[in-house]
Amino acid sequence: MPSGVPFDRQWVYVLEDGRPVIDWGDDLLQDILNGEFINSNRGDGHPIRDDELEMLQRAGRVERFDSRHVYVFALPERPRPTIE
Repeated sequence: MPSGVPFDRQWVYVLEDGRPVIDWGDDLLQDILNGEFINSNRGDGHPIRDDELEMLQRAGRVERFDSRHVYVFALPERPRPTIE
């Protein structure tokens, strides 16, 4: 059983500068390698390929992947607005 957090593969892609990211919606992306959050539009990248996911596995950021899901090890939580 996988211990990584599953993400639909459609939300995982690579930016033009080579950074692998998860798309959280509302123009918020998260770099899979360092956990950094990025404000950007999805239009500037390509769907992640198997060879790119294999590199992330070797780097210890992705547990496993298949044609539908990518299982990512722990990342910092998405920022959320605080209640005043």
